[in-house]
Amino acid sequence: MPTKPKPLVLIVEDETELANVISEHLEAAGMQTQVCNRCALAMRFLKHNFANILLLDLTLPDQNGFAFLEDLKREDINIPTIFLTGNDSEISKVKGLELGADDYVTKPFSAPELVARIHAVLRRAEVAHDFNVTKNVRLTDAPFEFNTASVNPTSMEVTFPDGEIVNIGRKEIGILSYLHENPETIITRKNLIHSVWGIHADIRSRSLDQYIVKIRDLFKRKNAPLDNLKTIHGIGYQYEPLVKSSDTN
Repeated sequence: MPTKPKPLVLIVEDETELANVISEHLEAAGMQTQVCNRCALAMRFLKHNFANILLLDLTLPDQNGFAFLEDLKREDINIPTIFLTGNDSEISKVKGLELGADDYVTKPFSAPELVARIHAVLRRAEVAHDFNVTKNVRLTDAPFEFNTASVNPTSMEVTFPDGEIVNIGRKEIGILSYLHENPETIITRKNLIHSVWGIHADIRSRSLDQYIVKIRDLFKRKNAPLDNLKTIHGIGYQYEPLVKSSDTN
């Protein structure tokens, strides 16, 4: 039976001794750790690497922890976050949670408590991701019309005008949803990849193009060719929804 991969915990803490102690306890509890003593270093790490959870001090030399969390959101880097801070004021706790942090732990804290809180946040994050079809689509999303077909994220099916229902993959649903949400817009390949796979995904443009080909072939086989899904050479794609007859009256 394959072993479950160890979660990677990014510790952003400028007190070197404390950061090392936290790292030792977490690694003894079966986790991997990466320590950054500045927000800028943590941002650089997260732009190029995946981490399962972030332990974030509130007061750092180069930036406030609250501001850093907001910067992560702007960069579309969504990572479960626990604030570790000596600031135990209620106002600070409320602000941290309202900004999207998953927990707020005040110093001093015990190693077993921190490990337990990390496991709790990771469990909640795993359950939340269970509803994700792709980064931009959830199983709970409502069906939507795409050309003459109906796409249902819940059942991962496409229903065509002749009544036939076809199962399609997660990424195809994500692509169709993003095109549907961004009509008549020139969408770059990079933007489409980040929106469907995530900003850290290692997906090449050629792989995206192959998914587009699969989608085109499916609709063509069902006599619903996607002539209105244009390839913008060197850039990406542009989807122009069909004009219904009732819209022209």
